[in-house]
Amino acid sequence: MEQIISAGLEELGLTGRVPKDAPALLAQYGQMLLEKNQVMNLTAIRDLEGVARLHMLDCAALLKFCDFEGKTLIDVGTGAGFPGMVLKILVPSLKLTLLDSLGKRLDWLSEVYEDLDCMDSITAFHGRAEEFSAPIKGYRDSFDLVTARAVAELRVLCELCLPFVKVGGRFLAMKSTNSDQELEDAAHAIKLLGGRMAGVEDYRIPGTEVVHRLIIIEKVAPTLKGYPRRWARMQKEPL
Repeated sequence: MEQIISAGLEELGLTGRVPKDAPALLAQYGQMLLEKNQVMNLTAIRDLEGVARLHMLDCAALLKFCDFEGKTLIDVGTGAGFPGMVLKILVPSLKLTLLDSLGKRLDWLSEVYEDLDCMDSITAFHGRAEEFSAPIKGYRDSFDLVTARAVAELRVLCELCLPFVKVGGRFLAMKSTNSDQELEDAAHAIKLLGGRMAGVEDYRIPGTEVVHRLIIIEKVAPTLKGYPRRWARMQKEPL
């Protein structure tokens, strides 16, 4: 796994930009994921190469499109730690907050970052995004960057995530290339929530024919009070 990750980082042009021990740490993380996956449903990918490419290198590709050095980032619906934990390993100066609705996943992630000795500037919160992005000091309109990977349809995702982003910051939504309709449908939500489209970047995961998409939304104004709404209403009446 370490060799696959190392070669993939080189193909992405990231070798000189990340710590020398990053491939080994990501491989250790991947091994821990596969071991824990035997007793907890963390990923549908169950082989070493798949984890290396479709998780680690997929998340690492974000470094091609955004500067994470010294930034504050909240990873919404982090699940098994993607992309937040991968980005933290690759950019140690990143100040990371992991948010997930399942406490067991966060308990496991705490074991991971203790074992990898990358606990500095990592915070984990158990809860739902619509609860934590309410007008609470330190959360709303506060983060340089917000990430989300395979969490929800883009209109809903914007309502969950944009309230966390400070003006001038960015929301990074990891999506498939089949998201053209989602992008079109989300235009109103993005504007209403204080954002604007800043870019759509398609990229191929090294060693595969898989192409994924990063949607970049810049925060240009504070999110209006009243958003995000309750989860049931978001699903029933997306913006």
